[in-house]
Amino acid sequence: MAKRRNPWDIRPQKKPKTRLPDSLKTEVEAKAAALIENILKPRHVQSPAKDERFNYITDIGARWYGNSFYFFSTYACPGPNALSPSFESKFARMEYLGNAMFALYFMRHTGRWVGLYDSLTVDECLKAIEDDPWFVP
Repeated sequence: MAKRRNPWDIRPQKKPKTRLPDSLKTEVEAKAAALIENILKPRHVQSPAKDERFNYITDIGARWYGNSFYFFSTYACPGPNALSPSFESKFARMEYLGNAMFALYFMRHTGRWVGLYDSLTVDECLKAIEDDPWFVP
């Protein structure tokens, strides 16, 4: 006889992970590098003021972690009480869903990822990161 489940403790089954094709991986890396160099860095990376006391963005990058592609910004900490000279903060995540489609998330101020778009192509994801105000580093 099957074990009876508590009706208030029902969890959905985990979706099986689909393998990310290497060709799609290189396509995402190339297009993201172009977006970062041509749009995001000129827009958000500024030279610091002479007596800068507050954190400021020094670099923007992206990298794979599993089946997700993360965009992050590197901040410099020039203050005298800084714990470290710099830190990284993620601001966007493209999660591979299969069939060359991605879900797009942004990092909320609470430190939690929030899904904003589902089933987007690579180009649609990068266009949303470029234009949507939720994806500001």
